[in-house]
Amino acid sequence: IRKKVLSICRIVNWNRERKVVVYSYAADLIVVLHLVFAGFVVFGFFSLVIGPFFGWAWTSGKRFRITHMICIVFVAIEGLLGVACPLTILENQFLHAAGKGGYHRSFIGRLANQLLFFDAPEWVFTLTYVTMAIFSILAYLISFSIRKTLLVRKSS
Repeated sequence: IRKKVLSICRIVNWNRERKVVVYSYAADLIVVLHLVFAGFVVFGFFSLVIGPFFGWAWTSGKRFRITHMICIVFVAIEGLLGVACPLTILENQFLHAAGKGGYHRSFIGRLANQLLFFDAPEWVFTLTYVTMAIFSILAYLISFSIRKTLLVRKSS
């Protein structure tokens, strides 16, 4: 009986250790995806502004502009409502399931977390999100009206 109990304990511990690893990697994956999303929003915004000056055709594409606008408007609404980002919530749930806190992470998880989150008052982030959303919408509307004007001139 003692051998069976010891073997069951080893299996339980192995499964517990495996769950910790899986949840830790899942949290790291989520924070990296979060960083990619934030990068798309931030660098996408700047590419909308400087893209036409460098002749980047992809920045004037309707699909890119609409996708970017949806992303930044979603983030701005979250900020205005004071709602936590779903990716942050999911990352924290994975960390909690792994039994880990902020500093007990892998190198990639720590690095991505430090790049993504920094200390500032909440209103600074909300103001930034809303400003970027407004400018993204304006850039889309302005480019749409310019494109429409050019099409009318060409057909005349």
